[in-house]
Amino acid sequence: MSKSIFGIDFGTSNIKIYSGMTRTTTSQRNVVAIKNKTELFAYGDEAYTMYEKNPDNIKVVFPIKEGVIADLKNMKYIFENLYMDMTKGAKMGRFCIAVPSDVTDVDKKAFYDVVSKSQIKPREIKIVEKPIADAVGIGVDITSPKGNMIVNIGSSTTEISVISLGGIVISKIIKMGGNRIDELICDIVKKRYNILIGLKTAEKIKIALADAMYDEDEESEDEDDDTIYVFGRNIITGLPSERAIAKDTICDAIGQFFDTIIDSIKSLLERTPPELSADIMNRGIYLTGGSARIKNLDQLIAAETELKVNRVENPENSVIRGISLIMSDSKFRKLLYEPGKISL
Repeated sequence: MSKSIFGIDFGTSNIKIYSGMTRTTTSQRNVVAIKNKTELFAYGDEAYTMYEKNPDNIKVVFPIKEGVIADLKNMKYIFENLYMDMTKGAKMGRFCIAVPSDVTDVDKKAFYDVVSKSQIKPREIKIVEKPIADAVGIGVDITSPKGNMIVNIGSSTTEISVISLGGIVISKIIKMGGNRIDELICDIVKKRYNILIGLKTAEKIKIALADAMYDEDEESEDEDDDTIYVFGRNIITGLPSERAIAKDTICDAIGQFFDTIIDSIKSLLERTPPELSADIMNRGIYLTGGSARIKNLDQLIAAETELKVNRVENPENSVIRGISLIMSDSKFRKLLYEPGKISL
């Protein structure tokens, strides 16, 4: 295996880069802080600490919106700096980039342009469909004629795909992910408790309290598991305020998110060829992406679809794990294609 290979997963929330030099993956928040409109002030995790706390002269930018690149210049900033930091300035590497499947060719080319037009001067760039990398990363036999359904729930999108014989038979992207849950939590906290909170606080609430199958009639063994104390601004007094947030309130508010995901899964199943439907019934659904960690989400999908749902270890890393395997093993090379052949 060449040491000069690199795999990239450009996520809405995080950018992950696999290095063949160290055989490790580096992950940073996919955000950049720009000072006085032009000066790169910080990127990655450091820039994220400034989010919702920045003064007017510092702009915190998330260059990927709803799964596609909305700000090519700042995406290049983040990629170049993260790459240079992790490789100590090495150039001329071979790259593999994961791209969403159900987007336009222009959107796919934007991911390629981040690397090709950077200062890295890549020797070679290959493309792989994100659901394909996802399948390899979770250990699915990608060359088998058996059908597999993968549901990747990310930060701002959910990509549902049926894969067979190393290709995508049918795929659909929903512009809704874990960030939508954060927004719903902000809304309900404001409405129910008269407290304004930021999205970072909402994310903490989600991690602590979100439950896809919460039953308020079931008593928790520990009452502390059903509440979390957060700080925000009281919209009546205008003053900082601390408030206990109840789990039942949060779970009621985010229920609509789960309904949308399940309806979309059912919709794709209805469009799936019957022979592949039989395979999915036998093999079940694979749930990946960072938001797959939401408590009992797998059980809810299983109950609503009457299909087995397979939990994946480290679901947020399945795509980059798949890219590293594809780049390291020649038997997977046929899954890659040239950037010039982006018209699919």
